[in-house]
Amino acid sequence: MKGAWVLLAAFASFTAYYVYLPLPSAIAEPWKLMMLDAVLRSIQDLSNLVHFFGFSHHLRVLNFVSGYMSKLDAESCDNVKVTDTVFDGVQIRIFDPIEKRDKTLKRGVIYLHGGGWTLEGARMRTYDQLCRAVAEGVNAVVVSVEYRILPDVHFPEQLNDALHATKYFLQPDVLAKWSVDPNRIALSGDSSGGNLAAAVCQQLIQDGNAVSKIKLQALIYPVLQVLDFNTPSYQQNMDMPILRRFLMAKFWLHYLNGNSKYVEPMLVNNHTSFDVSQAVALRERLNWSSILPSGIQKHFKPVVQTVGTPELIQEVPAIFDVRASPLIAEKESLKLMPKTYILTCEYDVLRDDGLMYAKRLEDAGVEVTNDHYEDGFHGCMIFADWPLYFSVGARTRDNYIKWLDENL
Repeated sequence: MKGAWVLLAAFASFTAYYVYLPLPSAIAEPWKLMMLDAVLRSIQDLSNLVHFFGFSHHLRVLNFVSGYMSKLDAESCDNVKVTDTVFDGVQIRIFDPIEKRDKTLKRGVIYLHGGGWTLEGARMRTYDQLCRAVAEGVNAVVVSVEYRILPDVHFPEQLNDALHATKYFLQPDVLAKWSVDPNRIALSGDSSGGNLAAAVCQQLIQDGNAVSKIKLQALIYPVLQVLDFNTPSYQQNMDMPILRRFLMAKFWLHYLNGNSKYVEPMLVNNHTSFDVSQAVALRERLNWSSILPSGIQKHFKPVVQTVGTPELIQEVPAIFDVRASPLIAEKESLKLMPKTYILTCEYDVLRDDGLMYAKRLEDAGVEVTNDHYEDGFHGCMIFADWPLYFSVGARTRDNYIKWLDENL
């Protein structure tokens, strides 16, 4: 009996150690966030363990476990008809509002889910709930794109899937089939999906063959650059749930088909050092000391190395591809962007990616709404329903839908 109590005490101590994180008091519902983060870390640790013993790739395990816990069939309800289909070889889930507010055509929203280019999202509970809410709240046909994911494909295949699906939907006959107004279409996405949405928008605007133009782009805590892992938000929130700096660097390397051994050099910006010629012309577009407000910069200093890791650049040339890092696009390209909504969260490593993109777009003459949440954390908007409810999740989702409804 004494031994059992010792084991119980040891287990309780380990659990408390694993779960507890020293979080800022201003962050939304910190204890609930600790518990959620512990569950997500346990899934990541399990996937890494399976990978270590050679049973399967850790990203496949991560996706399988996440999907097993939350994947939903295409079930329609009283207000929204849900259909799984294929657009130009890409899996799609469509959310079509059943009750029209009037006899005019409906609006359209193309949605690209997040998940580090790794997790299947369109069929997961969190994104299913989000897209239903958007379809009903905006009276819009929501096209949720299930692009191919890591580790089966790498950049630029995820982008190609998103681009092909978008172009397919923009065809006049397809829009007519779904009763969508070709002049009222938004392109949206969160996190890595925000990356794809921004890249697709840039590609479409420059494509003279695009049948219809995007009226709006709405980016939710988007990841927009791979060149600087020491922006103030990366430094401030490097160990913050749900997306730590180390994990974001790993996601980037997987996406760009690089070796994980380069994580540490990337974390100290060895890939954009002074001796890397490709980085010289791009550095000014990422000079956060001149782009971000002083209140955001706080006491943080830029990190630029004198000598870098040349083999990293040679093995991962896509690091400097604007399709991977939409933030580094030239000003002439940014001038062509549509009216933009960017949601950012204070306790998110990607906060400054969004803030810098908002500023660069504004400087290029684009109308931008930056919706910033002082108590927000990465991924919060998909946690707006039971059983993963956060008040900041509900607020971000409601305000996002309100903006779409008022501007689309």
